[in-house]
Amino acid sequence: MDAVVGPSVKRVSIETLVARFRAHEAKIGIIGLGYVGLPLMRAVTEKGFGALGFDIDSAKIKILNAGGSYIRHIPAETIAALRDSGKFEATDDFSRLNEADAILLCIPTPLTRQREPDLTYVARTAQSIVPHLRTGQLVVLESTTYPGTTREVMRPILEQSGLRSEQDFFLAYSPEREDPGNSQFATSTIPKVVGADGPLALRLACAFYEEIVTRAVPVSSADVAEAVKLTENIFRSVNIALVNELKVVYEVMGIDVWEVIEAAKTKPFGYMPFYPGPGLGGHCIPIDPFYLTWKAREFGVSPRFVELAGEVNTAMPVRVVDRTMAALSDHLGKALKGARTLVIGVAYKKNLDDMRESPALKIMELLEKRGAVISFHDPFFPEIPPTRDHPGLTGRKSVPLAATLLSTIDAVVICTDHDAVDYQLLADHCPLIIDTRNAFASREIVGGCVVKA
Repeated sequence: MDAVVGPSVKRVSIETLVARFRAHEAKIGIIGLGYVGLPLMRAVTEKGFGALGFDIDSAKIKILNAGGSYIRHIPAETIAALRDSGKFEATDDFSRLNEADAILLCIPTPLTRQREPDLTYVARTAQSIVPHLRTGQLVVLESTTYPGTTREVMRPILEQSGLRSEQDFFLAYSPEREDPGNSQFATSTIPKVVGADGPLALRLACAFYEEIVTRAVPVSSADVAEAVKLTENIFRSVNIALVNELKVVYEVMGIDVWEVIEAAKTKPFGYMPFYPGPGLGGHCIPIDPFYLTWKAREFGVSPRFVELAGEVNTAMPVRVVDRTMAALSDHLGKALKGARTLVIGVAYKKNLDDMRESPALKIMELLEKRGAVISFHDPFFPEIPPTRDHPGLTGRKSVPLAATLLSTIDAVVICTDHDAVDYQLLADHCPLIIDTRNAFASREIVGGCVVKA
């Protein structure tokens, strides 16, 4: 089947393009070499494709081209091997986009301070593609976003090139499904949902992803694929909100929600365990529900259930601080103001060097605002890097865990339960521990005064 193109452009053979993907002869361009783009690059090159990685961060480019890595679960040895094989090169020269047969966008889609979708990165990246877009290229957005983004935002910008979607180039959406730090699943072993701006783009995108991942799952449109990603993460957000609320309810009844969950999950059907915590972190779950609620307002719909889950989860950091203040008063007879408080873990997830949207940062700010003297320990973050929402914490350094230090601490707040932390040392030397992750009971550590929050 041949695509119809403009009079000044040669006809594009879909069969030829599909064959290039099937034969692994195509070159793949990946824009954004972060927690999504870099694992995707590894999957692409391990399947025999050549990959050209693009990023605006020149420091990342230098590290990668030297055979190094800045993401813990992607070893430097892996990058070095790919560089030595000649399969991968990183660059900040976006004029080289015309070398790629497929351009995959793995870029941030954050919220504004008003908690509305911020598609600045999507729009800017699409604009950067325009001067270099050529006939026959496949362009795929992988970033989480609201239904309609590919069609309403990406396509008009790309068509400023004079080329037309589904005629000259092919536009698709395939949401990333990365779970950083999860050793059970890699990019290539997770099925990939694919939606597109027409049947030709869908066929081409599926032909590509079928060579990369265990299975491509085609859906009827890019809008549907965008909705799939939101649904996956809203499902998690709502269920986490549920157990966070149950935690509060059961607490006043004298019931341990963690014990309830452990017993409930023995049921082999009709139940799936979710766990409470100090709030939501990561790029997806704290953000994605707001993408849907914002878009829903365009249609006069208010998804109250989704909004309520967001309210419950965003309130958790305040509750942790309230519990810390009450525990200091009840168990030590001390006020929060002036209390020396040690926060354990600033990463949003255990055993991971990623602090995007971490609730620990909000908890630290709230504790300081109420007068506590704050320090933190995290084996993955010797220093807190700059963040948009917490600039006052930039440069804070992780303190080493030692008996001499712990003897000066009034309260420890467990925000992230990294395995590398010596919890027995904390139990032996800290007068008060606020445990938001059930870290002590799950490890059967006794000693000290542990208050669950």
